[in-house]
Amino acid sequence: MRLMNWVALAWMAGAGLVSAQQGPEEGIIVTGQGSIAAAPDMATITLGVTEEAETAKAAMDGVNAAVSAILTQLDAQGVAAKDRQTSRFYLRPLHDRRTNENGQPPRITGYQAGNSVTVKVRDLDRLGAMMDAVIDEGANDFNGLDFGLQDPKDALAEARKAAVADATERARQLAEAAGVELGTLIRMTENSHAQPKMFESARMGMAMDSAVAEGEVEVRAQVSMTFAIAPGQ
Repeated sequence: MRLMNWVALAWMAGAGLVSAQQGPEEGIIVTGQGSIAAAPDMATITLGVTEEAETAKAAMDGVNAAVSAILTQLDAQGVAAKDRQTSRFYLRPLHDRRTNENGQPPRITGYQAGNSVTVKVRDLDRLGAMMDAVIDEGANDFNGLDFGLQDPKDALAEARKAAVADATERARQLAEAAGVELGTLIRMTENSHAQPKMFESARMGMAMDSAVAEGEVEVRAQVSMTFAIAPGQ
């Protein structure tokens, strides 16, 4: 019986400890934001070919021939093999959409095939010429253009500093408004990411050298910080 009492007391003490640990955190809790704008030094574009034909083989043959020519052109433009990857490949039937009065399934009228390649361009001075070249080779499917940084480490470090400074200032303002003194930092967590701007082509028929606007890449950092309230407040 005495052993059972000791077990019960130990369980109650442990439960109280867990309850205390799960309670709301005390102090001043703030979230800070920081951002750094930088000129991009690389671009990622998804381009490809879509073809329609009466037979599946003809549609695929047309796509394969065009994609092969595009890959050859990328070689000529200095795009390394490691910087391109097939991102979509499909073949599907095309149906007659007119109402079928006898209840039969829609008639297949042909086939559509497509192949897309995601390409990283590390020399932005060649981007417009590269896009012109692949259009000439038959590329007719573009899914936007992302600008970015090959190594965002330095920009992200600056954004983190700005986020910490922002959070600290927010905490100081809150403490002052509440009439208390800001204490030491208790906890800090981070949620940061690069936020590239996107380019969507509106008119693929024009020279892409004059259509591409690089803009800036914004690298953002976010931190959550918990400060103690100084004793005696």
